[in-house]
Amino acid sequence: MNVSVWAIAVIPIAAGILLALIPSYRVGAIGNVLASGLTFATSLSFLAMPPVVEDYVILDSLNTFFVVLNTLVGFTTSAFSASYIGHEIETGRLTPLFVRFYHAMFQAMMAAMNIALLANNIGVMWVGLELATLITVVMVGIYRTPNALEAAWKYFILGIVGISLAFFGTILVYLAGQGVLGEGLPAMTWSKLLASAPKLDAALLNLAFIFLLVGYGTKVGLAPLHAWLPDAHAEGPTPISAVLSGLLLNVALFALLRFKMLIAAHPGALKPGPIMITIGLLSLIFAAFMLYQRRDIKRLFAYSSIEHMGLITFAFGMGGPLANFAGLLHMVMHSLTKSAIFFAVGHVAQAKGTQQLSGIRGLSVTNPGLAVGLAFGVIAISGLPPFGAFMSEFLILSSTFAREPLLALAAAFGLLVALGALLLRLQNILFGTPTGPHHKVSASSLPWMVHLSLVLVAGLYLPAAVIAWFQKAAELLG
Repeated sequence: MNVSVWAIAVIPIAAGILLALIPSYRVGAIGNVLASGLTFATSLSFLAMPPVVEDYVILDSLNTFFVVLNTLVGFTTSAFSASYIGHEIETGRLTPLFVRFYHAMFQAMMAAMNIALLANNIGVMWVGLELATLITVVMVGIYRTPNALEAAWKYFILGIVGISLAFFGTILVYLAGQGVLGEGLPAMTWSKLLASAPKLDAALLNLAFIFLLVGYGTKVGLAPLHAWLPDAHAEGPTPISAVLSGLLLNVALFALLRFKMLIAAHPGALKPGPIMITIGLLSLIFAAFMLYQRRDIKRLFAYSSIEHMGLITFAFGMGGPLANFAGLLHMVMHSLTKSAIFFAVGHVAQAKGTQQLSGIRGLSVTNPGLAVGLAFGVIAISGLPPFGAFMSEFLILSSTFAREPLLALAAAFGLLVALGALLLRLQNILFGTPTGPHHKVSASSLPWMVHLSLVLVAGLYLPAAVIAWFQKAAELLG
């Protein structure tokens, strides 16, 4: 077993155990940041490593991309979490015991996601996602209010249903591989399944992909499987909202992409692309219209996540080097931008004492620093230049238009509808008549500034090394 690769999971597991024993919030918060930073630094070492293919672990250009993005957002979220959770302690919403639990679970969640990303065994990948689901369920309900517990319960039920369907799909893939690779570990090893894909039973693969699409699609938040996501965002701590939108949805989509690659490698199996295009467009357009009906600021951006995951799924469904490249780029832009938005939203809700949009007005007057961060984040996620999401959306639409003009028009329509909703909401938040209280919060602007700076740079210039890396990952997707 490659110890250096699995260190990306061992570090947060060890840190979680230690953080559960530390009574001091400040020491725990610093330890959480240091552990997340060390995990991120370890992931950067993967960029210089050759590919690794073992029975339980695989490292290639595709999952290196996901691991680096995962650990980067985990690191910055832990930094944001330090000030956010500190305010929750001061207001009495969280006790020191729950904060220790929070820090331990944060690291355990990062470990589970990293395990899912690095696993070459499809069973271990499922276990990683199942563990991440259970941990985030508990963290969504950490405030112990009736609404938080209801949201956690809904997330648990829908998440377990989804992950159970994914488990059944995984079993079907194993049965398809068993006839070619034999019983036991080889039929569970993704790299061996991919190499033998043309010899696998097409009927079993087809049935498996349907279960996997519904199962992992629930975790991605694709419509109509999205019902858990808005409640989880609204009732859980804001750092968990940032992790859900910026990380966990990506990990679930990564698992689905691994199986898409397997199905697509069989000439007699169904074509996963059209199915992903359909469900991606449905999610994009549905969520775009739902943005107009939201009254809670965190629910608003939860539906924005559904919209963008739909667009990313659409891009991967189109397939090909350019569409896959654009899908990967948009995934990075969405993760960085949406987490930055939630960083700002978390402190906005603390400053105003509410998440209701009716109580968050005139932010440019009462909290100008938070107003700037939120405004730049919304402009960036809306796909306006010069931010990176504009470039990724342009690539998705232009590559689609060259092949299927009507599909490009449908996707563009959804994006324009969403743009109108977000700008309408932003105008009221920034420039409406100030309402409600104006609590002081010690909000660090560094996490969202780092994210939005990267998104801005990506919109203006992508280094050749980054382009080459994305191209290699896009080629693996087919």
